[in-house]
Parts: sequence; structure tokens; C-alpha cells
Amino acid sequence: MERNILGFLLFLNCLGLSTTISRHYYFFSQPLTWSDAQTFCRQKHTDLATIENSKELDLLYETLLSAGHSSDVWIGLYNEIDWKWSDGYRGTGTDYRQWQTAYNEPDFKNAIQFCVLSGYLGNWWDDLCARKLPFICNTGTQQGATFTYQKEQMNWSDAQTFCRENFADLATVKNDAENQMIAKLITNEAWIGLFREPNLFWSDGSDFLFSNWDSVQNQIGSMNVTCGVTSSGKLGKWKFLSCEKQLPFVCYSVSEFKKVVKLRLKMEDSVDLNDPALKASILKKLQDRLQDSGMGGATLKWNEQPDGGVFKKEIDTEI
Repeated sequence: MERNILGFLLFLNCLGLSTTISRHYYFFSQPLTWSDAQTFCRQKHTDLATIENSKELDLLYETLLSAGHSSDVWIGLYNEIDWKWSDGYRGTGTDYRQWQTAYNEPDFKNAIQFCVLSGYLGNWWDDLCARKLPFICNTGTQQGATFTYQKEQMNWSDAQTFCRENFADLATVKNDAENQMIAKLITNEAWIGLFREPNLFWSDGSDFLFSNWDSVQNQIGSMNVTCGVTSSGKLGKWKFLSCEKQLPFVCYSVSEFKKVVKLRLKMEDSVDLNDPALKASILKKLQDRLQDSGMGGATLKWNEQPDGGVFKKEIDTEI
């Protein structure tokens, strides 16, 4: 005979993609570096401000307006800068660069430029990877490079695929001599193999899924990390500055939401739902379903009874 089994789950910190705004923002006018602001926020609140949706963006904007502050303030956003060559080269000359410094390259304009092109004078620019341009392939080896110019226009990723399928890879440029070889092949501009991953992160470890970029240059120079700012004067738009700059900042804290949910399961009498391994398996499956439904910020745990059990038998009443 089957019986109904009744159990309880306790939802903690239901944040994530919940429609309820759970973050509270606090403005501090004392200028600090990004790292010092992060330390302060973690000691006094939760962390530097994280903004994961338009409602939170509006709330932070209103916080700055209420404080009467319209200039740049630190938020919890940061960008790790790690340039790589398409063929994975890490030997001598891997750090060779020929940026067009007269135009402040690389400038990471609009925070969406992650691929590199070379101009016909041998100067390099970071640009939007989706642009369709001619490109340079390496037809030799990493140690003995020779180059060919492909005039067909492709985005960076498609150019990489073409070079890998037909030659070695997109061009790696290790020194002035190789850079001049490439410059002589280019009629205007062309992709080379230098690129970087977005590497955009929030200080509190939240996934970076929402953005509100300002249409400005974000000068990188030789920095390994740049840090995010916003301002009410720019309608809450974001950009990056040197993390060593001293600025006011915004912290956040969260409200904790708890919800008890009853769970009924029909099982055979021989199954012991209070078995630790089975309870853990059920909990993991439920947690995975929450993750798939967009509630990755929710944490589940069993609400144990005084005897340590979770489930109790509920006797069916037949009519």
C-alpha cells in the first residue's frame, strides 16, 4: 500500500533572479581606492555594490541622487586584463605589443572590445570582435613564422577558424621584424591573433549577466585590472578606471527571505526517505531544478524534526 510522505524544505536567501529587490545600497563620501572600499564594505555591510538587473540599477541611482552626489563612485565591478595569442604562444616575445598610443590604444571603448587588429603602419588597436575585416594567418610555425594576408572579410572568431583549418593559426607577432612583415601585407587594417576574454566580475562573486555601459573609452594601458564606477550624473552608466584612484563608493547589504514549502511524495513502504543518502539526493535534484528555473541564489535545506527526521508518514483515509 502506498502512503503519502510529508516533508519540509526551508528556502534561505532567495536572491538570484528573484523579482523582489533584496539589496540595500549605502553611499559613502570618503574617497578610497577600490580595494580599500571593498574591505570597508565587507567589514561594515556585505560587499561593494552589485547590480544584477534594472530594478537594482534604479535603486542605486536613487541612492546617489538622495545623497546629492553626481560624480564617479566605485561599485563592485572589475575587469581582469589578460592578453593571449590565438595559438597559445607563451615563449620569448609573448608580451610584445605595438599599440597605437597616439589614440590611447587599447581603449576598450564601450567596454566591448576584446580583439586586436593591426593597421598598415604596424600599429595595433583593440576592437569589437564581431567586426568583419581581412586577417593575417601564420603559415609557418610558432618558432618560424611566415604570414599570409587573407582579403576576405570575417569576424575575429571566423578568421581564427579559417586560419586553423587552412594554415597554422591567426598571426602571433613576437618582435619588430615580424610586425613589419605583417604591416607590408596589410592594405588598411586586418585581424591578428591577439585577444582577451571578457573576464568581467562582481566583487561578491555574483555572475556577470547584466550591464549598463557608458559610451566612453576605458583606457587600459599596462594595467592588469581595472575597476568599475558609476555616477548619477551619467544616469547610472558604468565605466572602468584605475583601481588605485581614490573615489567615494557604494556598499550593499541584503535582506534575508525565508520560506517553508511542504513537499509530498508517494513512495513504497520499503523506501526510507529519512536515509541520509536519499535525502541528499532529493535535495540536490531540487536545487538543480531551482538553478534551471533562474533561482540560483536560493539555498535549500531540510527542516529537521526534533527526532532528526525530515519526513513523516501521512495515513491515507479511504472513503
